[in-house]
Amino acid sequence: MPSRVLLPCGDSAFLVELPELTAVVAYYRGLTGFPGDMSIPRGIVDVVPAARTVLVTFDPGLITTAEVRDWLETAEPAAAVVGSGREVRIEVTYGGPDLAETAQYLGLSEPEVVRLHTASEWTAAFSGFAPGFVYLVTTHERLRVPRRNTPRTAVPAGSVGLAGEFSGIYPRSSPGGWQLIGSTTAALWDASKAHPALIRPGDTVRFVET
Repeated sequence: MPSRVLLPCGDSAFLVELPELTAVVAYYRGLTGFPGDMSIPRGIVDVVPAARTVLVTFDPGLITTAEVRDWLETAEPAAAVVGSGREVRIEVTYGGPDLAETAQYLGLSEPEVVRLHTASEWTAAFSGFAPGFVYLVTTHERLRVPRRNTPRTAVPAGSVGLAGEFSGIYPRSSPGGWQLIGSTTAALWDASKAHPALIRPGDTVRFVET
C-alpha cells in the first residue's frame, strides 16, 4: 500500500492523504468493503473520497479517536480498482459539439472515440463540483484530452464530457470547460430518493450508445 498520511480534523474527523487517485479508489473500497459496507465500524459517519484524499468523519460518542486511527492505519486497499462496485449503465447519444475536435486531438476518427468510450470500464472515483457530478476514471489514457481553453458559460444538463484523465456527466446546466462528446437523459441527481446520486463513488459505469 502506498504511503498514507493521517491528519486530524478537529475532534471528529481525519483527512487521509494518499499519493495518487488509484490509491484513493482502492483505499476507499478497502474502508467501505464495497459493494457492501460491513467493514465500517459503528460510529463512522461518512467516508468521502476526493482526488488525493479520503475524509472520514465519526461520532466521538460512539467510537474513540484512537479506534478510528487504528482502523484507518490498518485498512487494506481493495485489490481491484475497477469492476467491484455496482454497475450503472448510461445511455448516451454521441455527437456532442466537441466530438470532432476531440477525435482530431487524439488522432482518431469520431466513431473510434465513441467505440473507445463505450468499450472502456469507468470507475466512479469521487464526486464534486455539483450534486450528482462524479469524476470517472478508467484503466488507460487513450481518451485523455485537455479542458477547453475557453469554458462555456452554460453546459446543458446531461452533457457527457472528457477532461484530463476523467469522463463525467453534467447533472444540471452549469458553466464548464470539459470537451462535450455526447448527451444522456439519465437523471444524475434526485433529492427525493434515499440515495439521491445515480452514480456513487466505487461504482462501475458503462456507457451505451443509443
